[in-house]
Amino acid sequence: MSGAEAVIRVDSVSQAFGAEGDPRRVVALESASLDIARGELLCLIGPSGCGKSTLLNIIGGLASPTTGQVTIDGHVVRGPSPQKVAFVFQENTLFPWRTVIDNVKLGMAFQGVAKSERQERALQSLRAVGLADFCDHYPGQLSGGMKQRVQLARALGLKTEILLMDEPFAALDEQTRMVLGEDLSVLLAQTGKTIVFVTHSLAEAVFLADRVAVLTARPGRLKKLIHVEEGHPRKSNFMTSSKLNGLRNELYELLHEEIRKTMIERGEVREGA
Repeated sequence: MSGAEAVIRVDSVSQAFGAEGDPRRVVALESASLDIARGELLCLIGPSGCGKSTLLNIIGGLASPTTGQVTIDGHVVRGPSPQKVAFVFQENTLFPWRTVIDNVKLGMAFQGVAKSERQERALQSLRAVGLADFCDHYPGQLSGGMKQRVQLARALGLKTEILLMDEPFAALDEQTRMVLGEDLSVLLAQTGKTIVFVTHSLAEAVFLADRVAVLTARPGRLKKLIHVEEGHPRKSNFMTSSKLNGLRNELYELLHEEIRKTMIERGEVREGA
């Protein structure tokens, strides 16, 4: 992030669940510090339970850290900021009784956008994700990939500078994930949004990210930042390039030990096996 302006600063953030001294207390994150540049797509990757989603929720104001703080544009995050930050979740959060365009407009209603502006903004967002022709369809008439496009359109319609995405493509097949990843890279190039993206996929992290933040096994600490020197929009041939394969292999080496630690803790493998 050399020379770039940091829009998000994560400063010594720790998150514990349970009271001090309680044997059931779980420390999810420990002393995580990270600067995220304006216009950057940063991926968070690490073993299950290492605090990736917890950190995302803290950045977005959906959770408060036990210690440390997050600032956005120099202001301490103390709760959700719908004017600045939008979320895209893994789970389908569309209302099945509302049409596609009404689902997109609903986010604007919660944000306080004037009713007279919502229709055109919703149409612009649906055009951006290639779904303008499906604005009067219902979610039940769409494929899984199309539903995720609608959720992305709803977030884009809010016109926030920051998008927080929690494994938004995890439930989709690999081919659909690849296409949506290419589309997201195009949107990043067009809009210059700052995106923090949680994923378990090594290839997806490298394909999408400007930088990949690798977290350790719980309690999650920042193990290493991997820089992906490739401009946006990313092309499909980058997925099969030696550059991507080399970075994916580096991520695998960094994560292998952390994943094994997690599996040992859960009793899924024996130590030394």
